[in-house]
Amino acid sequence: MHIDQLSVAELATELNSLQQQYSALKGRNLALDLTRGKPCTEQAALSDALDGILRGNYFAEDGTDVRNYGGLDGLPEARALFSQVLGTVPGETLVGGNSSLTLMYTVIEFALSVGLAGDESAWGNSDTVKFLCPAPGYDRHFAICEYLGIEMITVPMLDSGPDMDVIEALVQEDDTIKGLWCVPRFSNPTGCVYSEDTVDRIARLGLIAGSHFVVMWDNAYAVHTLYDDAPQLAPIREFCLRHGTEDSVFQFGSTSKITFAGAGVSFLASSEKNLAALKRHLAFQTIGPDKVNQLRHVRFLSDPDTLAQHMASHAAVIRPRFECVLDTLQRELGDRGMGSWAAPRGGYFVSFNTLTGLARKVVQLADAIGVKLTPAGATFPYGKDPDDSNIRLSPTYPSLEDLNTAIDAFVVCVKLASIEDQLQRKQ
Repeated sequence: MHIDQLSVAELATELNSLQQQYSALKGRNLALDLTRGKPCTEQAALSDALDGILRGNYFAEDGTDVRNYGGLDGLPEARALFSQVLGTVPGETLVGGNSSLTLMYTVIEFALSVGLAGDESAWGNSDTVKFLCPAPGYDRHFAICEYLGIEMITVPMLDSGPDMDVIEALVQEDDTIKGLWCVPRFSNPTGCVYSEDTVDRIARLGLIAGSHFVVMWDNAYAVHTLYDDAPQLAPIREFCLRHGTEDSVFQFGSTSKITFAGAGVSFLASSEKNLAALKRHLAFQTIGPDKVNQLRHVRFLSDPDTLAQHMASHAAVIRPRFECVLDTLQRELGDRGMGSWAAPRGGYFVSFNTLTGLARKVVQLADAIGVKLTPAGATFPYGKDPDDSNIRLSPTYPSLEDLNTAIDAFVVCVKLASIEDQLQRKQ
């Protein structure tokens, strides 16, 4: 029955039952973790063939000895392979080390301190630098801005992506806004895929925003589908070419959730002009990335078809975990008015919204019985969710048995917080 239809007596009866369930869970001394979107051990094992795959052959297609220095923008064959993941071309793609987050930080720090188009373009020349942050969103994006002193402006997320009416109005009226964070396919944490219209409008921001505006297009889940019918993402590069805004977008990706999370390769794409400026900056930091690892990945993944087959194996491992979470939420909370959630077709998260004002309480209740969740507010700039409602669930890492226990416990916490709140309102 919907929570609004319960009488005070019915609420009290259900509360008593939930308190007993909660006490029983506390007595089990659980130690379960749903905090971060980490690949599980079975997923990592899918890439064990990386170890030893080179068999002593350390030479790239052009004869380069990958054990030596050089190659600031990555191996040509790695650029060719991963440009296809981003929907760009090798000449506009750079392949780096194991972390796309490092590349993102480098681009932001470079634009802030040095300038993508010379000293006069440096964002740091202004007293105030602002960034648009669709939320719920990725906490590490927000952490970069906060660390570098960039003011964050929260933008609502819709089913089609960030609210473009809000974004367009903001960038036209405030030229201190220098960028926009995006996770365009299976967005973290909502799982939405940006619509074609949204992608087109984002590509046009370079025409209406102030000078040196940058879209940080973090396509972290570009190939991370759970189902064959998962929606496709429109290629932003094509829209940028149409509008002449190639310099306004940096695309990012990595193999962190494709092969080994801590030993993959990262890649970015932008205009040739932007890449030339960025490489001049990178040349003072490094002589070149780990080309041995790049070559390992090229030989392991080899082509888009092989990559697709590999990602299908990933989906087979984690799909049951997502279905465990979603089936439990629907069975226990469906039509009860105690929360809402998305059913993503790919990516790594399930975004759950409690009733307004209850997310922190649910997280605290879960923590007290040994179930760790991502902190309430983490999916918003400065950790401040104005509705105190969003909780990001990460189903991939625990075993299916542990996940089942964790989500059952989570549901008890949601019900307990919701019933207590409703009872207080009616008394």
